[in-house]
Amino acid sequence: MKEDKNSTWFNVEYVPNDYIFPKEHRPQNLDLPVCDSIPVIDISKATNGHNQPVEDIITASQEFGFFQVINHGILEKTVIDAASVLKEFFDMPSKDKKEIVPYKKAYVYTSSTDFAKDGVHLWRENLKHPCHPLRECIGLWPDKPTRYQDAIAAYLEEIQKLSCTILEMISEGLGLETGYFNNTSEVQLLSSNLYPPCPNPTLTLGILPHQDPSLITILYQGNSTGLQVMKDGQWINVGANSNAFVVNIGNQLEIISNGKLRSIKHRVVTSTNGTRISIATFVNPSPDCIIEPAKNLVNELEPSRYTASRYKEYVDHNNAFGDYTVAIQNALRTGNKN
Repeated sequence: MKEDKNSTWFNVEYVPNDYIFPKEHRPQNLDLPVCDSIPVIDISKATNGHNQPVEDIITASQEFGFFQVINHGILEKTVIDAASVLKEFFDMPSKDKKEIVPYKKAYVYTSSTDFAKDGVHLWRENLKHPCHPLRECIGLWPDKPTRYQDAIAAYLEEIQKLSCTILEMISEGLGLETGYFNNTSEVQLLSSNLYPPCPNPTLTLGILPHQDPSLITILYQGNSTGLQVMKDGQWINVGANSNAFVVNIGNQLEIISNGKLRSIKHRVVTSTNGTRISIATFVNPSPDCIIEPAKNLVNELEPSRYTASRYKEYVDHNNAFGDYTVAIQNALRTGNKN
């Protein structure tokens, strides 16, 4: 399906054949009620010796691999500015979104018509770019809309603080020393998705089932639903809370916790109503960090369940972010020289 310069690729009455997934991969039971059991945790209460939020995070990470946090300290304006500038980006003409100069920019915009899995397109558009080191990366991001770089930088500065708070709470809950993750966690990658209305959501997917290769992923989804988590062999819908961030445990934190915390499969389904825009930030170990179970979580009764590996080798071996890591490395290496 070709994009008309005067219309959008998703402005159709029927789902085109190359967006229709095989029956075994299509979403089922889309009319299920939104799950209200994904814990929503008020992390502002984790002060003055109150450890209930810490216990709640550990319990949620063991049972679901997911939780939502509220009263996180990030100003509503900062979040709204980031979401609105991303909407402006996705609303631009395709030719503007695709103007990428090799080695001068490290962002990748993917239109649905350009991205396919086994010959089937996902019902989404995607923008991703590096975030660490933040000040070195800003100039490599889109410069349209003109306020994009300032708005997203302000958002990511707050996400960095939030990620440190959450990881410190997880560290406490696991019985690790204070500051365990201080030198091993970086907000490395932003990935934002646009999921337009779909004429028949039972045939399509926004994102395929997957686990994240991160320590944790922090997701803003506003009031839009569509995120689903695998629980006991069934897909459940994650509710939307405009003031919350969804946090999920990634593969690396499952390894560090020696399997105490769970990295769970999740996906995104489409809808006939409204447009979903999400902002996912991946909090990863530094590339040279050795990932292995924390030593005080391993003993004779609970031996190590995972083999130690360098994070960048894990990413390369598992093709965790596709060929995008090469683009990041090239752009960061040459971006200040062009």
